[in-house]
Amino acid sequence: MAIKFKAQPRKNPQDITLPEKYYAAAIADGEVDLDILAEQIAYECTVTESDCYAVLLSLERNIISSLNQGRIVKLGRLGNFQVSVSSEGRDTPEEVNASLITKARILFRPGKRLRGLLDDLSFRKAS
Repeated sequence: MAIKFKAQPRKNPQDITLPEKYYAAAIADGEVDLDILAEQIAYECTVTESDCYAVLLSLERNIISSLNQGRIVKLGRLGNFQVSVSSEGRDTPEEVNASLITKARILFRPGKRLRGLLDDLSFRKAS
């Protein structure tokens, strides 16, 4: 299998007056949701599909709850989730407060096996 990609035009963010250049952009080839994951997991072990689905939903709820409390969620070999923020800058630490936060996002740091997947990918241009 190969990851499909297409040529996508982009402006230079440092100088938007320059002409666009084309860059490779990955194209998703379908999706897998919790229902499908639960079915696949149930097929590979002795747990029922509904039990797998319940565990996956519980995992989602617990990840959200833990991130909401400022915790790093470590999922072993899968990887880690953590909340990160961006803010406006100030000259002194005393001037920094919550009102300066402009954006929050969830970071995912993949585990070793997921990172290793990237080393073995092959690519083909979509027609």
